[in-house]
Amino acid sequence: MRAVVEQCVERQRRYQQRGQRLNEQNTKAALIDPVIGALGWDLFDTDEVHREYKRGGHENPVDYALLLLRTPRLFIEAKGLGENLDDPRWANQTIGYATMAGVEWVALTNGAEWRVYNAHAPVPIEDKLFRSVRLENDINAAVELLCLLSKENMGDNRIEELWKSFFVDRQVHTKLMDLFAGSDPAPELVDLLDSRMPRLSREEIRQSLVRARATFDFPTSVAVVAPVQGRPHPSQAYEPPGQRVAPGPVPAMPAYKSPVTRSSKRGPRVTPDERRLKLVDLLAAGRLRPGTKLSGRYLGEQHTAELLADGRVRYRGEVHNSPSRAGEAVKIAVYGRDITDTRKATDGFDFWQAQDAVMGDVVTLKEIRRRVASGR
Repeated sequence: MRAVVEQCVERQRRYQQRGQRLNEQNTKAALIDPVIGALGWDLFDTDEVHREYKRGGHENPVDYALLLLRTPRLFIEAKGLGENLDDPRWANQTIGYATMAGVEWVALTNGAEWRVYNAHAPVPIEDKLFRSVRLENDINAAVELLCLLSKENMGDNRIEELWKSFFVDRQVHTKLMDLFAGSDPAPELVDLLDSRMPRLSREEIRQSLVRARATFDFPTSVAVVAPVQGRPHPSQAYEPPGQRVAPGPVPAMPAYKSPVTRSSKRGPRVTPDERRLKLVDLLAAGRLRPGTKLSGRYLGEQHTAELLADGRVRYRGEVHNSPSRAGEAVKIAVYGRDITDTRKATDGFDFWQAQDAVMGDVVTLKEIRRRVASGR
């Protein structure tokens, strides 16, 4: 894998020195196909690597669908070398498509940079980003991130385990930063230190916290899965013409520095104004459209429903008066009608996701309701 990444970096530099821009097709051939091959995916088997993948006849295709047991596990959207991945259209489009197709993981790349998203995370689209890396800036980090997308690691769902830790760490990090933020540290932090430092006054402690510049690291000691004995390492799976790729050690994940990001928590407490808003109100506000597909994930399975023009929800042919009732129907379909009321209870606005017709991203109904209530 390292040899392929280094080769891609060398090619990028050569193209840049000549002032050469690559279109999407040449970027795929020179910079993306070699990476996919090095990760153990068979580029010549459409049961593993399906190019221009479409779930339905009228949908826009995604550049690559990587499949296990003929089921898509990862979508890769490719752009030409030099394209700006910050354009929100690229991530919005691919994540929205993955959500509706029931595919959790999405990678967006222009060959020089790779961004990996969790399409099903119940957070605003900007917080769905798991990690990103520019190959030429940090080859070690690039190898570590890309190895998570290997055929073997995707089969073991290794990335899901790391995402859970990352998701929790990011929320804890945000709360920790909130405790130290601004010129007025959190009173509960001052109280805690005051109880443990009787020789200092509360004001002395507070002023010290104002001067403090806190940083927090969240180390990850879990290593990327090593190859099974007798199975080639992913770095041996693809050999560029005229060059043999030497196998190397499987890297361990480094200590991960939690970034300073907007909070990925569920959001503020639901206000009475929000609670009064129903699906029919979100339709009237133009944030949802009749026929919009709703998607919800339960026990590892993706479920879809349809939003009707009167604000009701159709799931498996049955029409429900609220998204919560439709969410309960999902659990009944999984467990059977003997399910207890406690287990069946569902917050439908938190369970279902849909595309915000104004913002263009796919978020929970609760997030769309919050935006409408706040006038966003």
